[in-house]
Amino acid sequence: MLFTIDRFQVPGVIEARKDGTMKRVYIKDGNVVHATSTDRDDSLGAYLHRTGKLTTEVFAATMREREKLNKRYGVLLVERNILSPEEVYATIRAQIEDIVWSLFYWTDGKVAFSIGEFKDEDMMRIQLPMRQVIFHGIKRAPNPKALVSRLGKKETVFVPNFAIEELIELAVEDDEYALLKLANGRRTLYEICSQGPLSPPENAKLMYAFQVLQLVRRKQSDTPSEGIRIRMKS
Repeated sequence: MLFTIDRFQVPGVIEARKDGTMKRVYIKDGNVVHATSTDRDDSLGAYLHRTGKLTTEVFAATMREREKLNKRYGVLLVERNILSPEEVYATIRAQIEDIVWSLFYWTDGKVAFSIGEFKDEDMMRIQLPMRQVIFHGIKRAPNPKALVSRLGKKETVFVPNFAIEELIELAVEDDEYALLKLANGRRTLYEICSQGPLSPPENAKLMYAFQVLQLVRRKQSDTPSEGIRIRMKS
């Protein structure tokens, strides 16, 4: 879904629902620009507390004051000289990214994408390129087996399909580039995942990300199958 949205560069909002929680991801011009969540653990205050930027005492006191004054939490923190405007911006950006990454840990739920412009006057906007969201999100996925099953059979052969500029845009690291170069049109998927520089599960997740981003493609003679088995350590 994310790759298709990026391909057609359409604006809109992704809505993901699970167990009473709804998370929204706002997309414009090929970038994630904002994200929200109804989960209190995803709130700015909870994020600051969880990451150690606010003590329990300060967190509790400022949350009470926020409810009393009905004021934006970031504004309150700056006014009380608890954080600087720069620190609040950096934290809000990290919080938004955290909401986006959290969706890659979901193994079930409902998701929909509404195409169209959205009001963003009150949004604190960020610029997170969609291709980076896909790449780094898949790397964070906790269950590689679910992704490996979509790659093909263990004898499937992949050929390169990338430009170096794409790898620079994704900030591909040395080990990841080394794995990508193993997909040379001769090695099987099993060989790539077994011989790659990382563990087989991590290699498999990266190969899935490469396939989604169309940095590799199946060799012409290969056909989709029910799935493959690569031994994963529990």
